[in-house]
Amino acid sequence: MSSAIPVPIRSAAAVTTTTPYRVMLVDDSAVIRGILARTLTNESDISVAVTASNGEQAVRLLAQHPVDVIVLDIEMPVLDGLGALPRLFAIDPNVKIVMASTLTQRNAEISLKALELGAADYIPKPTTTREISAGDEFKRELVAKVRTLGIAYRRAASLPLWTGPAETVPVAKPEPKPIALRPYRVRPVEALAIGSSTGGPQALLRFFKALKTFPGPVLVTQHMPPTFTAILADNLGRASGRPCAEAKDGEPVRPGRIYVAPGNFHMTLHRDPLGVRIALNQDAPENFCRPSVDPMLRSMAQVWGPSVLTVILTGMGHDGLKGCRSMIAAGGIVIAQDEVTSVVWGMPGAVAHDGICSAVKPVDELAAFAESLGQGRAP
Repeated sequence: MSSAIPVPIRSAAAVTTTTPYRVMLVDDSAVIRGILARTLTNESDISVAVTASNGEQAVRLLAQHPVDVIVLDIEMPVLDGLGALPRLFAIDPNVKIVMASTLTQRNAEISLKALELGAADYIPKPTTTREISAGDEFKRELVAKVRTLGIAYRRAASLPLWTGPAETVPVAKPEPKPIALRPYRVRPVEALAIGSSTGGPQALLRFFKALKTFPGPVLVTQHMPPTFTAILADNLGRASGRPCAEAKDGEPVRPGRIYVAPGNFHMTLHRDPLGVRIALNQDAPENFCRPSVDPMLRSMAQVWGPSVLTVILTGMGHDGLKGCRSMIAAGGIVIAQDEVTSVVWGMPGAVAHDGICSAVKPVDELAAFAESLGQGRAP
């Protein structure tokens, strides 16, 4: 007799426009599960369908209770989050999983590994229940990520999106207009700017593995907290085969290197008599983010003007849109990841539908586009 766990069947008839996004919470702390559940169930478009205290239990429950999103703790008895991940995907390959992690070096490494294995996002978890109870920013981020990934799951599964009662703000939006690509002139580009968020670590790894040559500097802003960005930079360096590190305040920008905005700092650039240098700051978050893509792009437009190619990868929200407009005003070129290969088509979708993109492509093809312009030839 087979011991395989049955795949849950989600019929379109079982989900309507008033069916909230269904969430599974997996954490070995009952107190933490309770706080997370109360935070999410305060939202009319989200319901906590099931909870589990370890990965083994989560695997069993998912077979019986299909959900849109799983919030998965890393450190648990019996079966931890990383061990549960492939078994959960075996049951539902499309389920969206958010890794919940405290900001330790070890957990940051595990979270990034989980993202490489298919987790859609992560959320830095405060270390005490008091911090979680008082953490408005944590609660806002948790709700936003669950809601965004719930939408992504249902779109991928062709299930109805939540619209809800008339008094609520609908999340479902009308179908967007066709994308109009912006013409551009082929010319060598001096620098490459990349912005990303949800799904970004996976997309960045694919991008840099596909990017064979690019002579100029590459600057990356990925929405991530401290500790995570340093490990991401190490991973990108290995994937690309070129020097890559968190940016340091005041350091000169050199050709052939990758600079990653450090967590909790905006990364900008300025030109002095000795050349272009990094400038880090802790100004107010933009688009709820620090680091934010917009400050980086604004400063690069001022420093390099038309000699910058901007790449906007997968991510929730619209961070980067205003910066891309500044880049276009300075004569630069903007390209974006397509919807099919994006975990969330928020950031790239925003610039694509603004009419400022010269190409909207899968991430591997974006790398080839950048490589061609880096050599001054047509893609």
